[in-house]
Amino acid sequence: MKNITILGATGSIGQNTLSIIADNPYDFSVYALSAHTQIDRLFTQCLQFSPKYAVVANKDLAAQLTTKLKAQNSTTTVLYGQKALIDIACDDAVDMVMAAIVGIAGLTPTYEAIKKGKKILLANKESLVTAGHLFMAAVEKYNALLLPVDSEHNAIFQCLSSFNKKADKGAVEKIILTASGGPFRQKTLAELQHVTPDEACAHPNWSMGRKISVDSSTMMNKALEVIEAYWLFGMPIENIEVLIHPQSIVHSMVKYCDGSFIAQMGTPDMKTPIGYAMYYPKRHFIDVPNLDFTQKALTFEQVDLSRFGALKIVFTLLKNKDYAGNIVFNAANEVLVEAFLSGQIKYLEIIDYIEKALSKANFNAPGDIDEVIAIDQQTRLLVNDFFA
Repeated sequence: MKNITILGATGSIGQNTLSIIADNPYDFSVYALSAHTQIDRLFTQCLQFSPKYAVVANKDLAAQLTTKLKAQNSTTTVLYGQKALIDIACDDAVDMVMAAIVGIAGLTPTYEAIKKGKKILLANKESLVTAGHLFMAAVEKYNALLLPVDSEHNAIFQCLSSFNKKADKGAVEKIILTASGGPFRQKTLAELQHVTPDEACAHPNWSMGRKISVDSSTMMNKALEVIEAYWLFGMPIENIEVLIHPQSIVHSMVKYCDGSFIAQMGTPDMKTPIGYAMYYPKRHFIDVPNLDFTQKALTFEQVDLSRFGALKIVFTLLKNKDYAGNIVFNAANEVLVEAFLSGQIKYLEIIDYIEKALSKANFNAPGDIDEVIAIDQQTRLLVNDFFA
């Protein structure tokens, strides 16, 4: 029986994790759950899984959740704030931490859990995008186990499992991340001039939140995944490639020096990579739909960097080892996607303004998490001034 803390329990990753736990109640015990403001869903989760602790954003929400739980005779203790997140991630009773908080807020509790040598199931992109050099150094120093939950990186990890996480640079020639291409993979730049938020959010394969849907349409999500892969697998940026695969069946693959390609495939269901990480190094039955190879042809296309500028930017940043630039890139995009969704800027201006932010920002590589957060905050102020 393993004790697990889920940071970000009410999001899709957290819900899928709890679904696996519900199916395997003798393997996992929920030690703590956290949510930002979705206390109704967190309340339901607390009643079902009886965690020792639940953590929310602030004192008022904590009081509301406490009242609701006491009315049901729940024994869960409700806490709030950043310190509480760190505490539930680092407690000695915790065996593994699902790091699924969205955004920069997930950095500190995840980093502190690494320093405690925990098994980390990483679904927070920002941890490696903004602080990859710090996180991977801490994993090494504190002998933590960092397992990727994103389907693409989890796929690569599975293809490299015989090499114990790290790519054997003598045997692995290339890491290939696959991308659906989003809703606009066949449109020209001219056709993208007047894209609306609703069009950008209409993903052909996945049902996602509006921000991540826009990121998929610009292939920003894949650009961020390139940064993650760079840190996770220790590969030079020249050995990382992105290939469009509209069917989302091949989640990623590895090319070896002998001409072999090893790919991980499956139906698009996040429970597969989550379950693999939870049970690693063993495999366990996970209740997901079977893949029927006779029902869908698999196709692949090259990425047109003239239409997907986010990828072009990222390859340049990593080639130049501009780690502060990665933070600017991510923070600027978050501000600009929100501006696009609220009608303040046009679709193609997302990438234009990111390039402007990178040209104006002048930061040194951060030496600690506080510096990462400071660069993130200063970038948001800089970008907001572009269209204030």
